[in-house]
Amino acid sequence: MVDESIPVTPSRRSKRFQPLVTPVKTDAFLDKSAVWTDNPFYTRPTALEDYQVLQEDEGWKPGPGIQTAFRKSFKRTKSTVPASRKASSARRSRTEAAETETFEVGETVLVKTQFTQHPSVGVIASMWEFQGGEGWEDDKSHMMVRIHWFQHPSELPRIRAKREHLENEVYFTLASQAILPPSYVPPDGPSTVRTARKRGSWVTATSEENTLFYCRLAIESRSNIYYDFNWAAHKQRALSSPNEDLAEGTCWHVGVEAPSSSRRAKKRTKLQAIAEENDDNSARDRDYEYDEPPSEPDDPLVPSAIDDASDNETTISGPIDDIPKTPSRKRKRTLSTPKSTPSKKRAPKLAAPTPHSKAALRKRGRKAAAFRVPPPNLTQEHYKQLQKLPPNPWLRAMHVLHVAARPDVLPCREEEYSRILRTVEELLEEGSGGCVYISGVPGTGKTATVHAVVRELKRMAENNETNPFTYVEINGLRVPEPSAAYNLLWETVSGHDVENDGHLKASSKEALKQLTKHFSAGARAGPAGHACVVLMDELDQLVTAKQDVVYNFFNWPTIAGSKLVVIAVANTMDLPERVMSGRVRSRLGMIRINFQPYTTQQLGEIVHARLRDAKEGLEEPPDVIHADGIKFAAMKVSSISGDARRVLDICRRAVELVHPKGRAARTEDVKEVIKVLQNSPTAAYLRDCTLHERIMLASLLKCMKRDGVEEIKWGEIEDQHIIYVEALTSEGDPSRKPTPEELGLVLDSLVASRAMIVEDGLNAIRKPARERRVILNLEQVEVERVLSEVGGRSWANVLGVGA
Repeated sequence: MVDESIPVTPSRRSKRFQPLVTPVKTDAFLDKSAVWTDNPFYTRPTALEDYQVLQEDEGWKPGPGIQTAFRKSFKRTKSTVPASRKASSARRSRTEAAETETFEVGETVLVKTQFTQHPSVGVIASMWEFQGGEGWEDDKSHMMVRIHWFQHPSELPRIRAKREHLENEVYFTLASQAILPPSYVPPDGPSTVRTARKRGSWVTATSEENTLFYCRLAIESRSNIYYDFNWAAHKQRALSSPNEDLAEGTCWHVGVEAPSSSRRAKKRTKLQAIAEENDDNSARDRDYEYDEPPSEPDDPLVPSAIDDASDNETTISGPIDDIPKTPSRKRKRTLSTPKSTPSKKRAPKLAAPTPHSKAALRKRGRKAAAFRVPPPNLTQEHYKQLQKLPPNPWLRAMHVLHVAARPDVLPCREEEYSRILRTVEELLEEGSGGCVYISGVPGTGKTATVHAVVRELKRMAENNETNPFTYVEINGLRVPEPSAAYNLLWETVSGHDVENDGHLKASSKEALKQLTKHFSAGARAGPAGHACVVLMDELDQLVTAKQDVVYNFFNWPTIAGSKLVVIAVANTMDLPERVMSGRVRSRLGMIRINFQPYTTQQLGEIVHARLRDAKEGLEEPPDVIHADGIKFAAMKVSSISGDARRVLDICRRAVELVHPKGRAARTEDVKEVIKVLQNSPTAAYLRDCTLHERIMLASLLKCMKRDGVEEIKWGEIEDQHIIYVEALTSEGDPSRKPTPEELGLVLDSLVASRAMIVEDGLNAIRKPARERRVILNLEQVEVERVLSEVGGRSWANVLGVGA
């Protein structure tokens, strides 16, 4: 009986890492097409866990005196068109018999889930209804079905240690369950799960046997650890459990062996008295340590099966304290004492890790190094092309000094790299969510460092050195609007295959709704419940007037069990305090990493590191630029901005200047390059432009980066110009918003000076003015550089000259 006077705290137990079902309504549990076929086998007072799913969805609460009655089977009649009145009674009875299905505890079923395209597989762990109580009506009894999930390989995280599997293979989860109404089991729900065994060769399921699955492993999907498992033996053992365990569904949980290190420590603790008498512990401890198999099975993909008759395994699942035990007689044991077999405990056997998982556990047990060198980026095409260049030192140097070239190693950012890697790795291991805010002026290596961290995390996950995860990158300059970030995240979280199926045809509002359900406490399960790492680059461009996008992305990681890790990269350190509201700052957290501008020494080291890469494979190559010239360029740039891209561009132009002469660039050559860059015709023209002309150029650059094309509609430039008027004139004397006619005059001025080109011709004249195309007729990098120098930090941030 429930005592309503005692407040009960709802359970916060995580129910993730299991197929996420569509949110359940209270009426769904009042299924009139399903009826019980047996009498209750176990009855007890109703507990919170019995109706918590109803309370989370609809706020339902039981009345006084309600009890929970557990049953073992129910039948359900399909809803079809009624038979004709002229049909005989025998024909109607045959039709009714064919349309009635019976489901029992221990039966494997297919359940339609929200994320996967195919139904998920589960086993009916228990089922119950509520009875009795004041004013209770039998026709309003809720029917509850507890499903223990299997997992298909497609429901696992994308970035993980891959292993081969059968065509229709599923893995039995250790303790992932969900409470559903009977109607959530489809009419064609019954399926067959068999224990896969090695008999010469594997027998795979055909396309016609779509309800036949094979199970040979249990899995802990959060850590991607597999265990030896015998489904037939486990099912038989669960069905023979006491009524109380069968009702609670705990008998379907799989107990796993503790790591060998903890077992070794436990056994050695028991032998402390012996250790005091003899210093040689190797022979004595060997009897109690977990010895790994001397060799793996013939098929490396098939773990060795558990021997049900083994006596040397213990359990950590299920109540074992009530089992009578004979007290052991303490006696002094010496080295001459013969080996004895540990006593057999009457309890379910534990699932042992597979050889593959044992190696993973050993890797994770090792103490990680305090400092890690960034891994090489072997996927950068720019450096792969270096091997195809002729052995010309000047050509190779110009190639590696290009701003688009990403080096294999990031010099001068080892400390920031280690801190970011350590922070994200800890969040993945803990299974918790969090935010990491990374700031710094443009050109300080923020994005490149984060990409190196993600590469290392992917390598660790693929080698089972850390928990698996999914990854998505959202660049504020590449999305048409900030709300489109919802679609990118939802495609990743839901496991949608963009390469084969294209982008999801869902609005941003619908994606936000699904993400909120997924990360909220009411979302009970899901194959996409694993950790997800999100890189939000160019965060400045995702800040809107309402700030709802950044708020949601920073709020979801704070929800218990969300396992969402957000890495936010912005160009300003004080962006949260200067722009974001209090509710957004409070969810950002305290993990902030600021990238300081490069010093003169660091800029010189970056250039020298790239030049060393260019000399690899050449026999005694000459210097293409003197050290004094590099130092002068580094000093000049560090005194202004500390932008590494700027010093690379200066050195590259200096090498290009002396290439025809076949000598090394000196300090005089570097000075000449800097003078040309500062006094170029483009720079002189942009410095003489009016405020609105520079704003219009910045608006065009923004639209080009956002859309990924060079031809932009005039209407988009107008809208972006109005937005930038407020952002770029707030520090000075803000002007009033220009009218469309005034914006047209600004465009005419830029077109007359050939800074912009407008679509012309008969077809263009017939178009509305806002549909005509506009392109930039100046060098994009030079326009960004000059506008950021003239306008200051606010212009550099708005232009998104990313790290």
